Amino acid sequence: MSKVTGIVEEMVNPILDELNLELVDIEYVKEGPNYFLRVFIDKDNGVDIDECAAVSEKLSEKLDEVDPIPENYFLEVSSPGAERPLKKDKDFQKAIGKNVHIKTYEPIDNEKTFEGILTSFDGNVVTVEVKIKTRKKTIEIPYEKIAKARLAVIFS
Repeated sequence: MSKVTGIVEEMVNPILDELNLELVDIEYVKEGPNYFLRVFIDKDNGVDIDECAAVSEKLSEKLDEVDPIPENYFLEVSSPGAERPLKKDKDFQKAIGKNVHIKTYEPIDNEKTFEGILTSFDGNVVTVEVKIKTRKKTIEIPYEKIAKARLAVIFS
């Protein structure tokens, strides 16, 4: 976590608590000449545009007061979308039975990218059923070796 995202997380969490929303992720990135601060929020039945606008307005006021970011940037507050990142234990628990895309820091069975059905998660190991040509294979991925994980939308 970068210094900026850590500061923003401390600022946004009380706002989200007040509105009964949860923080999914924060990104602070440079794209071309512009910087973007992206805050992804959610709740059990999804967020609507009014909730995103309310968080954006309240967070923008706090950011203007504290001014923790030296560069000019665009603030974006949105839902994580269909391919939401899996960051916390509860994200993995909620994703059991769903299609996931996982990248690892180092190869497991000579691969660093896995896409398949998340079949279990015990806090230490993520188990994914992947399809290789016509056969299914179960891969166990140690949690600490996961670089990135997200839900995957499969179009058939």
